[in-house]
Amino acid sequence: MATTAHELDELNAVDLEAKLREAKEELFNLRFQAATGQLESHGRLRTVKKDIARIYTVVRERELGIRTAPGQNSNEDGDA
Repeated sequence: MATTAHELDELNAVDLEAKLREAKEELFNLRFQAATGQLESHGRLRTVKKDIARIYTVVRERELGIRTAPGQNSNEDGDA
């Protein structure tokens, strides 16, 4: 269930935070399974890490104004 940046664009800040929390919890569980020798799919570790990085990237780009949160329109009216 890899998440794309386009899917993350549609989420607001609260939903992004919840998705990040879920991904971090899953990563913790996967690392725990790996340490105890119970992990069956090691590729899932990599996928979850990339999802976390993708979420952080979207959050940071919104802070810098590179991306806009849903519901926020850029000034396209020509008021400048």
